[in-house]
Amino acid sequence: MPGWVPHGALHYLAHTETGAPIRALARQAGCHASTIMRQIRRIETRRDDPLVDAALRRLGAVRRGLDCTAGPPAGKTVTMNKRSAQLPDEMTFAAEALRVLRRLHETGAVLAVAEGMENAVVVRETETGPGARTAVVDSAVAQAMALKDWIAPGSTGRVTRYHITSAGRGALRRMMAEQGETSAGGFAEDRATFSGMPCDQSGEEGKAGAQPRRSRYCLSESPLSALARRRDKSGTPFLEQGMVHAGERLREDFELAQMGGSITQNWDNFLTPGAKPTARGDNSGVMAAAEARKRVADAMADLGPGLSDVVLRCCCYLEGLETTEKRLGWSARSGKIVLRIALMRLKRHYDETVGPGGPMIG
Repeated sequence: MPGWVPHGALHYLAHTETGAPIRALARQAGCHASTIMRQIRRIETRRDDPLVDAALRRLGAVRRGLDCTAGPPAGKTVTMNKRSAQLPDEMTFAAEALRVLRRLHETGAVLAVAEGMENAVVVRETETGPGARTAVVDSAVAQAMALKDWIAPGSTGRVTRYHITSAGRGALRRMMAEQGETSAGGFAEDRATFSGMPCDQSGEEGKAGAQPRRSRYCLSESPLSALARRRDKSGTPFLEQGMVHAGERLREDFELAQMGGSITQNWDNFLTPGAKPTARGDNSGVMAAAEARKRVADAMADLGPGLSDVVLRCCCYLEGLETTEKRLGWSARSGKIVLRIALMRLKRHYDETVGPGGPMIG
């Protein structure tokens, strides 16, 4: 069994799949039999959740030594019932969960799960309806998150919407605290490489003996979403929805690209005219990290120096516009104009390469 499976689910599977007595499980766990009984009853009541039910079926198949990618029993419809990847290991699940929980923590974000779809998507809902798609989630990862009670279903139907729970927010805080030092060093190296200077020459971050500082931002809102709410005097949004979708698509690929064999990524070649970027690490990363790196490289090469600077910093590094203007030496309030032009070019790039609306998700 993977290490991310909760103890209550393990006891439930041992009792229902192999017939282990509750008292024997209590002796093994070193607790009272009533504790094991409450765990089993709680898991059983949660099987109305399609993702929890699918996760328990997959884990039960592993417990019995069967093919966990097999479909549901005859006559039973289960959400996301297509064949998909095997159960993720603990390291893969931790990396994917951190990426997805950060997206679900944003204001109005929900995980949309449809019947028969191999993948789920994270979308950010607005007052006018569904907004940008911000992440694609594999079925096994979504099922594991539901089993751990990090997400809970809201509205049901053909499309079930899941929102992050208090347990999910707590898990996100713990994972970000554990990744704090790694993220700080990684982003400092990326910024130094991006600016074309070694780390010991890039301002405050490069002072001798100084520790790199971590970029701070509001988890519930990205700089792009804040700028998308601005309107002119006539009430027209400063950024069209297509531009916002393009920026979110680039951030999704950027985050996937970091999940390969290397934590930090050298983006310098992407900003050098005529240079061909090369991906570091292996090409078998989680959710096709190598393909995501190539998509980011193609987008950066199409934008070119200048436009790619502001897009990479605001959409991927999540730097605010004022911070970006100071780092790049631009005049005040000029960053939003350059970012708008860059997003227009980025939208055109995606329309020409993958088509309007992006690729299919399942």
